[in-house]
Amino acid sequence: MSSAGAMEGSGHVGGPGPVAALHQYECGGAWVIAAHGSYDIHSIPPLAEALNAAVRKHAKVVLDASGVDFADSSFLNLLIRAHQTGTVRVAAPPRQLQRLFVITGADAVLEIRETVDDAALS
Repeated sequence: MSSAGAMEGSGHVGGPGPVAALHQYECGGAWVIAAHGSYDIHSIPPLAEALNAAVRKHAKVVLDASGVDFADSSFLNLLIRAHQTGTVRVAAPPRQLQRLFVITGADAVLEIRETVDDAALS
């Protein structure tokens, strides 16, 4: 699908831990990965693969975190590693993630934006 905002690819992860899903698409010249669900050591691998591939292929990557219900240190470590590799912005993190970023000091390192559009177009 070639129109902006259309889903280019998606993945769904199930298993012993919480269910997580990914949707990927282009927006304003940036590659967006919309993460939904809970992310821990068991559910992070598909997001890590998608984020690492996107950073290698695209000049600007946006992680739409608005659908993330839970994230632990494996999620935070993934974001920091991806940020060190390329241009990655985190868009619309829910309150739980905002707290995680503030408590760990990651908010001073990561590029966090209020919306996907802000992250993609700025």
